[in-house]
Amino acid sequence: MRLWLLACLCVASSSAMAGLFADDDARKQVKQLEARIVKLEQALASTEQEKEQYIRSTLDLQMQMEALNTELRKLHGQNEELVHNLQDAEKRQKDFYIDLDARLRRFEGNDAAANAGVRVDGTRDVSEDPVGENRSFEAAYSLYKAENYQNAAAAFRDFLKNYPQSVHEANVQYWAGNSYFLLKDCKNSISSYQVLVGKYPDHPRVPEAMLNVSDCQLSLKSKSAAQKTLKQLISQFPGSDASEKAKKRLAAIK
Repeated sequence: MRLWLLACLCVASSSAMAGLFADDDARKQVKQLEARIVKLEQALASTEQEKEQYIRSTLDLQMQMEALNTELRKLHGQNEELVHNLQDAEKRQKDFYIDLDARLRRFEGNDAAANAGVRVDGTRDVSEDPVGENRSFEAAYSLYKAENYQNAAAAFRDFLKNYPQSVHEANVQYWAGNSYFLLKDCKNSISSYQVLVGKYPDHPRVPEAMLNVSDCQLSLKSKSAAQKTLKQLISQFPGSDASEKAKKRLAAIK
């Protein structure tokens, strides 16, 4: 009997111990799950923080980009204004020199009138249509000022045919030479300039004309002719701006 009771107690004790061990495993699993949940929640919270930080950083970058774009637009506007002001200044300067040149031409025309129209017998050629002559000259010169060099060259050429003894001949030859020069028509340019240099050696435009002649001669591969022209310019107009330029060009050719 005592043995039977002892056996029963052993069986009951074993069952209780088994149940106790089962509860401990369950508790461990629950704790492990809770720990995992905590880690996931922490990871999620960290991800949300990173997401918010990313959004804030993105917004900051967008604001910086907008600020930079605004600054660029402002600078672009200032640049356009500067370009416009520069163009206005260049136009005023160009108009000033054109007006100055027109004034010089009037004085030059008066001087030329005293010499260019004198015949061998001492009489003087007088234009039959001085008003038309002046208008024709101004019309041709207006084409030049408008940078319509092709038509300006033709107008100056026609003027010389219609008024071969004009008091404006020296200026016409110079501006015709310039028109051809800007059209890169070196042969006609040299021809016009050489008439000016030959007939009116004291004309104030002669040094510039000779410089352009030398440029044309170089373009035509006439190196020796260009050197000769530059040396002649240096000799005839020592100390002038054109002479200094001629010295530099002559040195560059060598």
